[in-house]
Amino acid sequence: MTPTTEAPAMPRWRTDDLYASLSDPRLDQDLEGLRAGIAALETLFDKMEVREDGPAATPGTLKSVLDDMNVLSDTLGPIGAYLNAFFTTDSRDELAQSRVAAFTTLTLPLGPLRSRLTAWLGGLSDAQLSDLLAASETAREHEHFLRRAVQLARHQMSPLEEDLAARLRPSGAGGWSKLQGNISSQLKGEFRGERLPVTALRALASEADEDVRREAFEAEIAAWKSSEVVFAAALNGVKGEEGTLARRRGFTDAVAPSLLTSGIDRQTLDAMQGAVVRSFPDFRRYFAAKARALGKDKLDWWDILAPLGHSETEWTYGAGAEFVERQFRGYSEQLGDFAAEAFEGDWVDAGPREGKRSGAFCMRWTRGKSRILMNHAPSLDSVSTLAHELGHGYHNARLADAHPLQRETPMTLAETASIFCETVVQNAALAEATGAERLYVLETSLMGHAQVVVDIHSRFLFERAVFQRREQGDLNPQELNDLMTWAQRETYGDALNTLHPYMWAVKPHYYSLAFYNYPYTFGLLFGLGLYAQYVTAREAGTEAAFQSRYDELLASTGRESPLTLAARFGIDLHAPDFWEGSLDVIRRQIDAYIETVDRGA
Repeated sequence: MTPTTEAPAMPRWRTDDLYASLSDPRLDQDLEGLRAGIAALETLFDKMEVREDGPAATPGTLKSVLDDMNVLSDTLGPIGAYLNAFFTTDSRDELAQSRVAAFTTLTLPLGPLRSRLTAWLGGLSDAQLSDLLAASETAREHEHFLRRAVQLARHQMSPLEEDLAARLRPSGAGGWSKLQGNISSQLKGEFRGERLPVTALRALASEADEDVRREAFEAEIAAWKSSEVVFAAALNGVKGEEGTLARRRGFTDAVAPSLLTSGIDRQTLDAMQGAVVRSFPDFRRYFAAKARALGKDKLDWWDILAPLGHSETEWTYGAGAEFVERQFRGYSEQLGDFAAEAFEGDWVDAGPREGKRSGAFCMRWTRGKSRILMNHAPSLDSVSTLAHELGHGYHNARLADAHPLQRETPMTLAETASIFCETVVQNAALAEATGAERLYVLETSLMGHAQVVVDIHSRFLFERAVFQRREQGDLNPQELNDLMTWAQRETYGDALNTLHPYMWAVKPHYYSLAFYNYPYTFGLLFGLGLYAQYVTAREAGTEAAFQSRYDELLASTGRESPLTLAARFGIDLHAPDFWEGSLDVIRRQIDAYIETVDRGA
């Protein structure tokens, strides 16, 4: 197959509903308004003495401060999303680069202000917090936010140190992250006489022809190697800063801050990770069966995403969008209407192209509306990605009526709706499939599950090891490669021959929030558990009641903890049995897959 780097028939997201262009005078006016709003908030904080040693919050001062923060966030959000829409789709756009840089500088004071707010609220005693909740409607509306602030305050440095850390971040970890994104989005490799973006090379991993997959893999590895010094410097910069701040803030290890960010405790993580490790032998059975189907003794890295079976559907973007909307409507009219709104409103930037960021994401655009970036390839896997990102958008829509401070969802719960919607689509595809198409669908599902369970755990092990090693100094590219292949061997075991030593350069998650990996596993297993309850409710004819409770859960992800919301569905996140139950769903798919492969479908 001769790959193409452009897909002109695929839609690009609409941006002119906010501003006509990056040069729109209205954008400049709103940026000036934002600047004035930030200055006004600083003045308010000084007037109300919002700081660690300031007077305790009263119903009046709390309302003034939180109301103004919510208003400012509503102003800031769409502007940041608009600039990001250009920055992520063409890293060569110099105007977008400069606009993002200016926006980052303009919003710098918000970090120190947030630290001051946390320290102020963290000074409340239990009795003062109880009195405040009894007397203030604003406090009751933001109770979860207040209680989290008390937790966060226990791990804050001095006000001056927090202020300095926030102001240095754009030129520290933030700058390194930006560098990784810019270099990776413009990186190219040589493939059969043509220089292709690394995103296009990675897309060839799902080609049926092994020669194409292998040559694309080799070209991709060479491309990452050509810039390995830059990526290593960026990773050392990010992890060095994160590790230093974690120690100064009194955390026991590098994982601890992520637990607070993710809204879970160590017992939950250990219960989930224990179940994950116990599932590896089952995933290795899947990898072995896939190798047999491909006529190999073992898989190589370039085989992980290789297609198996055959689909009667040509999974173009248009066909995928139609399928997703139809299956969403099969779950509920509300979800189907949401998908239709997204497609008709041009929310999706679908096709890969030079300068565009790899992967996929969903970002809040305006209240209740989102924008979705993806790099579609003609496969059910890409259709599942579309469903996944639309799930994030549906979650944003359910949060539309909440104030910004009530929408702050931990990463663990942020994956709930996306996994649920992806499961709706994949199960529908499996229900309609027979013969070779059934193998194709099972392969697509298990391929995704293996990434989120097996590969994600390798990323967790790698990142934890990098933090430990980084305390002794910078790691060079070869040391990072060695840690990466060690982590992959720990999870994939002997199921693979060739590994991918540069996954640390590939994944932008390493360069953003620390341990932006295991929340995906949490989201998958939690989403599968909820979906199992939906199936039970559907069989009992009570799906409407489930859907109402599920929507309320999504609307509450910034107001309650994961443990509390899970308990509403009878789920104990500390219990290994819950996680094993979700993994049993995947084990049954593995059994069906092996049976299908071995009978030669």
